[in-house]
Amino acid sequence: MLSSKTPKITITIETALQDDIRELVIALDRHLEPLSPIEHQYKMSVEEMAITDTRLFVARDDFGKALGMGALKSHANNIGEVKRMFTIKEARGQRVGSLLLGQIILRAEKSGMKKLVLETGFGDGYVGAHRLYQRCGFNICGPVLDYEDTGSSAFFEMEIVV
Repeated sequence: MLSSKTPKITITIETALQDDIRELVIALDRHLEPLSPIEHQYKMSVEEMAITDTRLFVARDDFGKALGMGALKSHANNIGEVKRMFTIKEARGQRVGSLLLGQIILRAEKSGMKKLVLETGFGDGYVGAHRLYQRCGFNICGPVLDYEDTGSSAFFEMEIVV
């Protein structure tokens, strides 16, 4: 009899200043490059993600391999911003993004945030991301924070009801 053990995925808050996280950021940046004009890609470096106003959530498998990441950046007026959501190609379809986003939302609630927002790209390459955000309770909206409406971005928000 064959066994089909589903790998366990663990989500933890970690420092971005790790080699495997740097590799995730490089992979994310490479993934995004052909999808949107470079001038409309609002990236955070690992150094920026290591600042105290940002929490980095990392998904790891049973062996400690980083499968994905997402960040929660705090802004004024109890607003949180979801940044740098990414799952490696080999782990897509295993609900890594949903698990990460669920933990980010939970942390935002526990931190007293009233709203979560995010900016992401617009176009065919972002359909899966848009579906994930909407499935997790985000609604499409106009520009958020200090982002401009360039036609290359899609914006989402979620009111947090505690």
